[in-house]
Amino acid sequence: MNLPLPEGSADALLLARLAEQHHPLVILTESAAEAQRLREEIAWWAPQRSVHLLPDWETLPYDHFSPHQDLVSLRLSTLWQFSSGQCDIAIVPVVTALYRLPPVSFLAARTFLLRRGQTLDLDAFRHQMTTAGYVHVTQVVKPGEYCLRGGLVDLFPMGSPVPYRIDLLDTEVETLRTFDVDTQRTLYPVSEIRLLPAREFPLDDAGRTRFRENFRERFEGDPSRCALYRDVGNGLAPGGIEYYLPLFFEQ
Repeated sequence: MNLPLPEGSADALLLARLAEQHHPLVILTESAAEAQRLREEIAWWAPQRSVHLLPDWETLPYDHFSPHQDLVSLRLSTLWQFSSGQCDIAIVPVVTALYRLPPVSFLAARTFLLRRGQTLDLDAFRHQMTTAGYVHVTQVVKPGEYCLRGGLVDLFPMGSPVPYRIDLLDTEVETLRTFDVDTQRTLYPVSEIRLLPAREFPLDDAGRTRFRENFRERFEGDPSRCALYRDVGNGLAPGGIEYYLPLFFEQ
């Protein structure tokens, strides 16, 4: 349908009413500022609805630096909400919608739950974290990091607002608790943790092989002279690699 643009916050009210009849409802906006305004106002008009905004990378095409880690974390969380059917209203700025996204199967195959009481093999867990793109550090402070200290595992999952501390009893997950990144003190217990991949593209063997094949197919010259090509081949994620995302996938 074609409707005249309502005044003030009436557009948010109209969209909230439309979402009662059509869901999920996808809203494209002319700018990131408009998207943020609609997200806040629709949530006020329809607090019972799950409203999610897909943020932009906030970088220019082929910049030599990557989006802020918090933005990547929020995007991954939002994409998971979209793909898992837990979103009633999706708001996407037009500029953001122009860029390719990973296939739904990518997130589905790389998202898993860690529950209290289950068995955790630390060697397998370390390999899984590395493959997913998480970075091993001495102290966890931001999304995409993890730390192993004896029977304790600190982990800041992508898409999570808080980090978690896993206390192991031998190989069993005895407790799962959130903790404060500033004081490093535990806060409250939880029953499970959802782990998303650290990036929107795979850097495992299959992903790197597909990237190199697609790169050679699309670009002329000697690829070995391209630093970006060499970095990806070595399992590194150079700055700005997000704009080459289509090369990591078949479709």
